Amino acid sequence: MRTEDHLERRRHVERVADDRGAADVLVAQELLDARSSGPFDPAGGVAHRTSGVTPEGLRRVVHEAFDARREIEDRAVDEARPRVGRHRDGNGRSRLGEEPDGDHGGKAYDARVPTALVLEAPRSLVPREFPVPEVGDDDGLLRVEACGLCGTDHEQFTGELHPGWPFVPGHETVGVVEAVGARAAQRWGVRSGDRVAVEVFMSCRACDACRAGAYRRCVRHGIREMYGFVPADRAPGLWGGYAQYQYLAPDSLLLPVPEVLDPVVATAFNPLGAGIRWAVTVPQTPAGSVVAVLGPGIRGLSAVAALREHGAGFVMATGCGERDRPRLDLARTFGADLTVDVARDDPVKALRGATGALADVVVDVTAKAPGALGQAVALARTGGTVVVAGTRGATETPGFNPDLVVYKELRILGALGVDAPAYRAALELLASERYPFADLPRRVVGFDGVGSLLAAMAGDTATGPPPVHGVFRP
Repeated sequence: MRTEDHLERRRHVERVADDRGAADVLVAQELLDARSSGPFDPAGGVAHRTSGVTPEGLRRVVHEAFDARREIEDRAVDEARPRVGRHRDGNGRSRLGEEPDGDHGGKAYDARVPTALVLEAPRSLVPREFPVPEVGDDDGLLRVEACGLCGTDHEQFTGELHPGWPFVPGHETVGVVEAVGARAAQRWGVRSGDRVAVEVFMSCRACDACRAGAYRRCVRHGIREMYGFVPADRAPGLWGGYAQYQYLAPDSLLLPVPEVLDPVVATAFNPLGAGIRWAVTVPQTPAGSVVAVLGPGIRGLSAVAALREHGAGFVMATGCGERDRPRLDLARTFGADLTVDVARDDPVKALRGATGALADVVVDVTAKAPGALGQAVALARTGGTVVVAGTRGATETPGFNPDLVVYKELRILGALGVDAPAYRAALELLASERYPFADLPRRVVGFDGVGSLLAAMAGDTATGPPPVHGVFRP
């Protein structure tokens, strides 16, 4: 915010609050100061333009006076803020809250207080309003169209992966660039109005890991600053996709979404990117290989599609029990040559019977399936490769025989996340419509339905069966 704008808004607050006493003016000023923060600092969040008001002190004042002062804040901020839109000021910054100029087509939207869902504690998703972030030369703002939900989301929701602080979840976001600074636009190759997908990890583009393309291990950001996990009290708060708007920090990575893709379907860029990286790139699967994919969820189906696209010679998909049987039927439509319900049949015998051999590559994308690792090792041929992809949700490994790893001289590889090349390939494959991602059993919900959807995905039968693909759409 420019200094003159900031001072004018403070003077407006004083005028509004004049008849309510000096204490009210002080609180209103502190509230306004908290929202008039400086540029984003990846190491420390925002720097308040107050003298002697610490973030902790400010939070205490706000909590103590919130109910009594709400009318002051609402009137002051609403009346002081111009009409909503985008405008580049004399310093070249893209600013929200002003009349749009001709470069933006006159589009306006009412986003003065964007709503987001904050996971304050396990199973406690609470709507919260956030101020519209000001966009400088080096960052941007995304209007969220859809955000996919995966196993990480429901594990956050149930508390298995809750970090211990309130945050806005959502890391499979697709949306439209609403505002972007000049430097950011050049770096990301985007402009206002472009539809993009947001990579969950950020990249400083300077450390050794980022230069090598392994930005999941970025020294500055890494896992601790992935979208959908950042504390909500770090300004500007909109760090996840369960929201109307998502902040785009300077080190974000954006991927263009083909125009033909519906944004809900486009959220499959994340699981399909995982299928490509985990089943093809990480194990360096040769064309013509025999591959076993364990787990028929959306990432397992994506792995099947990726392998078929890559030219695998034979693909087997496994599942377990009644819930997985319809998904195993789906696996056939994605290119699986053989499907096996391991609750009824021995997958090793089934694979040998179909191919006369064991698997060159085994890709384990199961969740909460402790016996899967033992099955993966049993399914792999001597000298083969086993990819353990994604988190397990369990520490037990019944049936796992470490000696078999030695006798077979297996390669066991862990796969944590995805990367930009896999995401780009995924978006292109989705746009091709060669695989029925648009027809997946899908449940799309708004703000009010996210909690029940996550509960269903976590196995709560009272909320209905879990869909293959869950999507939040604001």
